[in-house]
Amino acid sequence: MLGFPCNQFGAQEPAKESEIQTFCDRTYGVQFPLFAKIDVNGPKAHPVYEFLKREKPGILGMKRIKWNFTKFLIDRTGKPVKRYSPQTTPSAIEKDVEAALKN
Repeated sequence: MLGFPCNQFGAQEPAKESEIQTFCDRTYGVQFPLFAKIDVNGPKAHPVYEFLKREKPGILGMKRIKWNFTKFLIDRTGKPVKRYSPQTTPSAIEKDVEAALKN
């Protein structure tokens, strides 16, 4: 699991990356890498997210990221397998992750 903080959704991530990491560690017990803050939508969207949105569009083919905590499952070869809504919890995708790891 990898995390990419983004401040494009209601200015939820205005802090510095080190402060975001500390907050996530203390509040959620995050045990995965958090990377630099990026844009996921618009003209400055990070290339990783341009790729993910193109490969796995959302509902009705929507390419933009709707809200923080949108998740993507990527297989061992780097191919996006599935896109999950912000409301989907990590535990809810556990079976999909296990299946992807078997391939």
